[in-house]
Amino acid sequence: MIVRLAREQDVPGLLDLAGQVEPWFGPMAGDPGFRAALDRHIRRGTALVAVGAGQAGVLGGLMFSARPPAYHVRWLVVSAPARGRGAGRALMAEAMRRYVSGPGVVDVVTFGAGHPGATASGARVFYERLGFTPAEAAAPGPEGGSRQVYRRTVP
Repeated sequence: MIVRLAREQDVPGLLDLAGQVEPWFGPMAGDPGFRAALDRHIRRGTALVAVGAGQAGVLGGLMFSARPPAYHVRWLVVSAPARGRGAGRALMAEAMRRYVSGPGVVDVVTFGAGHPGATASGARVFYERLGFTPAEAAAPGPEGGSRQVYRRTVP
């Protein structure tokens, strides 16, 4: 697996990933605002993709923002077949290496404990394994589901 900066030619694969998680996150793939954010992150060099070595297709994608000492995972999605195989961990490791210089705090908004996606996606456990801890509640998602901030302090 290779993690690299996202390019314009990765957009169809990233939009496909967005479509795969719409039941949990609400409409994204056809949303002009999401597409604009994706284009902006690609232009700024703050979007990453995980691709299979020698394979076509995007296994995972991440958008990140950095305003030291505050850092934010804006979007992280791994395709269903690639989940549990290290793509998410590799994307996060590259984002931390590339964009974060401590001291600071990295935040991500994920599912609240009562959201159906909290267990099905494994997102909360994933972030906890990366050293994030649950913090304050966040505004509900566009589908009405609960959200929570997860935070990691970087020395």
